Amino acid sequence: MRIIFLGLAGAGKGTQAKVAAEHMGVAFVSSGDLFRFHQAEGTPLGLLAKGYMERGELVPDDVTIKMILERIGQEDAKKGFVLDGFPRTLRQAGALDRALKEGGIDAALYVKVREEELVRRLSDRVSCRRCGTPYQKELLDAQGVRKCPSCGGELYQRPDDQPEVVRRRLQVQRPEIASLVGYYASQGKLTEIEGEQGVEGVAREVSRALSKYASPAKTKRAIS
Repeated sequence: MRIIFLGLAGAGKGTQAKVAAEHMGVAFVSSGDLFRFHQAEGTPLGLLAKGYMERGELVPDDVTIKMILERIGQEDAKKGFVLDGFPRTLRQAGALDRALKEGGIDAALYVKVREEELVRRLSDRVSCRRCGTPYQKELLDAQGVRKCPSCGGELYQRPDDQPEVVRRRLQVQRPEIASLVGYYASQGKLTEIEGEQGVEGVAREVSRALSKYASPAKTKRAIS
């Protein structure tokens, strides 16, 4: 299966996308992880993207598209993949459809969360400097955790997770998400997921959604 997860910042789509990929036995492809990998390795794509990011500019679609298409062309993604953070624009969505051919993606899951809840979540978010994994500070504080549970790296709050900055980010993202939702809805591939449930509740809803698109053989690998 070839699946994409859509949602505004803080909706939890990355968490759900990773779980879905693991349970279906397909590649999990995160645009954020790829950017960090290419920059750490000093690849031509990473250096090009870094230049734009250091100037506070958006990485051009051409750079992002090339990076993603290169990744999903690798052997482990040939039997399927779950995309997180891509596409972000209609141009990226069109490029993905053209590259995949054979009907494009199988399904687009839109994790829908109210703006006020997103602001609350992101304002309480900390990230690992080493691996980039995000966490809810309130939960870590309750457990007495001070380092990244995944790799032991330093935890910090990104400047763009301040409430006033979060609201501006959401305002910028909303039109593009709305366009993508309309794009995939017109193809009959979109399912909305209620993202304000607990993580397990969202996962169950994701599983039900994926079972609609999977063949009987694939359905057995869906999230239980």
